[in-house]
Amino acid sequence: MMKNIVPIGEFEPEFITGLKAIFEEKIPFNRVIGLKITSLRPEQIAARIDMKPELVGHYAHNRLHGGVISAGLDSVGGLAVMAAIGARHMDESPAQRLQRFGKLGTIDLRIDYLRPGIGEHFELRAQVMRLGSRVASTRMEFLAADGKLLSSGTAAYIVS
Repeated sequence: MMKNIVPIGEFEPEFITGLKAIFEEKIPFNRVIGLKITSLRPEQIAARIDMKPELVGHYAHNRLHGGVISAGLDSVGGLAVMAAIGARHMDESPAQRLQRFGKLGTIDLRIDYLRPGIGEHFELRAQVMRLGSRVASTRMEFLAADGKLLSSGTAAYIVS
């Protein structure tokens, strides 16, 4: 468990609304793939993607494109870092904390594709393993609607 993180459910509605707006509306690729936050807690986040025709791979009818899986996992890893940073700085206003995310960027990403992305919708989960002053490390999961693990990933993000 990370230090300096607030208990579950302690984010203000203003912070949650602002983070959802950044993640779901202001990041164009997230908007295109329909990535939606379903749970936002300091220690773990979850999101959902609904299958739609434009997300299917070119040569794989009914299978989610691997690039969508990779980008989705990268996005939720970054979102988990945002939540952890927000929790670390609870002494600041929600607006001040939301300004901290402009310098966040992926510096390393590894995805393991375990099973094909077949289904009507998918759940993505991420948690921060370590939040340092300059780099954060995350672990992510991409699950089928029935909870079966389809892909997993790890990533590092620059936070300063």
